[in-house]
Amino acid sequence: MPKEFSRTERVAEQLRRELAGVLLDGLDDRRMSLVSITAVDVSRDLSYAKVHVTYIGGDEDERRAVVEALNDAAGFLRHELGRGMRIRSVPRLRFLYDRSIEHGAQLSALIEDAVATDESRHHDEDGEGDR
Repeated sequence: MPKEFSRTERVAEQLRRELAGVLLDGLDDRRMSLVSITAVDVSRDLSYAKVHVTYIGGDEDERRAVVEALNDAAGFLRHELGRGMRIRSVPRLRFLYDRSIEHGAQLSALIEDAVATDESRHHDEDGEGDR
């Protein structure tokens, strides 16, 4: 029997989908088209939601500015979500920057470097043995 999803998980997923649309269409900030929502964590009582986002491009200061802009617009975004969702009360939104994608890319680069180094050492050892 498939696992049933809890109400908080269903609300979190709906928030993620709806919020992505609102960010693209509802804000007059072109930076928001470069924002990706990676996860939404909703409290058990559905009153608060942590929205984890990434921002493509830009340096650390620009990422901070984007998250600050999102937190400043949280009230407006919550209002817009309330218009599109069938839920009694839309959770209060708090935006956090998600570094998991950056960490994953760094780990992938390290793994690729290690594999390349190992292959070159293996190739060098094979070349010396043929002489």
